[in-house]
Amino acid sequence: MNAAEHIVEVNESNAQQLLIDESFNRPVVVDFWADWCEPCKTLMPLLEKLAVEYDGAFLLAKVNADEQQGLAGQLGVRSLPTVMVIKEGQPIDGFAGAQPETQIREMLQKHLPSPYEAKLEEANRLAESGDIAGALGIVRPLWESAGKPQDVTYALAAILIQGNRCDDAEEVLSVVRMADQDAGYEQLMAQIELKREAAKSPEVEALEQALAADESDHATRVKLAVQLSQVAQYRDAFEHLLVVMKADRDFGDGEAKRLYLDTLATVGKGDPLAAEYQRKLFSLLY
Repeated sequence: MNAAEHIVEVNESNAQQLLIDESFNRPVVVDFWADWCEPCKTLMPLLEKLAVEYDGAFLLAKVNADEQQGLAGQLGVRSLPTVMVIKEGQPIDGFAGAQPETQIREMLQKHLPSPYEAKLEEANRLAESGDIAGALGIVRPLWESAGKPQDVTYALAAILIQGNRCDDAEEVLSVVRMADQDAGYEQLMAQIELKREAAKSPEVEALEQALAADESDHATRVKLAVQLSQVAQYRDAFEHLLVVMKADRDFGDGEAKRLYLDTLATVGKGDPLAAEYQRKLFSLLY
């Protein structure tokens, strides 16, 4: 579907069809504007962007209030810009004045399915099949480009948890405001704690104890990094290998560096964690 099919200009001749009849098929978001209205010029591009992003889940109907004064009066418009949501022939929501994109999204989310559902379903299928890197390759860019909406935040955190990336999941969840920390948030945080407990294998605990007794034991530190990588505790593994390479860049005939590069490859090119530790390796070596 192209933009012309879900962004329209409304006048008295097509108002019945586009504002009323169409609202029985999908919600209609009506934007009342005028040429002289400066806030209108800020708001309209946001609404057009969202109409394209939602790909036809709603119709954006633009009404020039100066030219269509009768329509504006019938719908009770008193100031510009005014936006209202019409569903099944009745206004059900809206606002007056320019609003930030986050608030517009929150309004739309109350009345529309998420525009990300198809991508999230694809990512979940990949994660369930064991392809965590592939799932993250879909969800993380979506999360960034869409402004980190809560439903995508939760989906990204869940996939990271599934991949034992508990620190990264916790960092993703840190964007959720305290007022928005609902049952879904609490459930994900509880899963993080359970995953962390499960990751404490006897082998990891024994190596951690040995390292605590002698922090200069690089052989033990490398073994611990290997164990941590195997349970996807990549950040901790990278940090241990960096400690070893800072002390001895060629430790074990380059074993530490090889393990570090293998771990980068496992995390996957394009992952922020891999990018972060690629930079740290570069700084150490050069």
